[in-house]
Amino acid sequence: MNGPKSILTVILFLFCVLGLIAVYKTMYAGASSSVSSEIKPVSLQPNHPGKESEIQTDKKYLLGKFEPSQEKDFVEVNSKYTNGRRLYLRQETYEAFIRMHDAAFQSGIKLIIISATRNFNSQKYIWERKWDGRTAVEGKNLAETVSDPVERARIILRFSSMPGTSRHHWGTDIDLNALDNKYFSTGEGKETYYWLTKHASEYGFYQTYTPKGSTRPTGYEEEKWHWSYLPLARLFLDQYTQKVSYDDLKGFLGWETAKALRVIKNYVQSINKHCH
Repeated sequence: MNGPKSILTVILFLFCVLGLIAVYKTMYAGASSSVSSEIKPVSLQPNHPGKESEIQTDKKYLLGKFEPSQEKDFVEVNSKYTNGRRLYLRQETYEAFIRMHDAAFQSGIKLIIISATRNFNSQKYIWERKWDGRTAVEGKNLAETVSDPVERARIILRFSSMPGTSRHHWGTDIDLNALDNKYFSTGEGKETYYWLTKHASEYGFYQTYTPKGSTRPTGYEEEKWHWSYLPLARLFLDQYTQKVSYDDLKGFLGWETAKALRVIKNYVQSINKHCH
């Protein structure tokens, strides 16, 4: 291995190694750039995207009195992630969901958003149809069977929020796959729920309404489909608690029952302990 030929052989070998390294780096960079441009890294810190003052909101926003399609912080959800409906989310919520969706897909789990941002008017439509009997609640026309307004509101509040009190107003909460706890108890639904309980928190999502018990004695019934993007939702909940009062909960049928039922304390704030 001595002499000019040996030296030349070593030099050629080094050039080959350097060439292979360059090719590998190029391939790796190409693979990285192929990731959807919709996705950006999302911090799970509560004050994301920066200073808390940057995401201070006014009372109208917290009450859902805006049109999400006209808000700069909201984006339309790609139809491949929905059941065909036109849905909107805050940009950061959407980015985090895409990351969670892709991870779930790699595990054979398909996540479909069936409801996202609902403003005041959308929630009013849902609420009032139940209030006046156009939509049956647990198989009953409440306008005909429940004359006491407080009791009628209490029944609707098992699974539906009053306008102005829904977390869906904020663009941080999503309903996934099916609005039925039974779906998540067997088969595909059970596998989906198991994956979510194990991994959703890695992407900032938490089940908002867990089973009621000693740590959550009041509020909505369990909703295995309802998941909240906590880094932003926690901030909006804090702001809601500080800024919204019962005097703001008006403009819909049955609004006068809000104070009697203490919906801010017993429903808005009665959530999974990890979501506070």
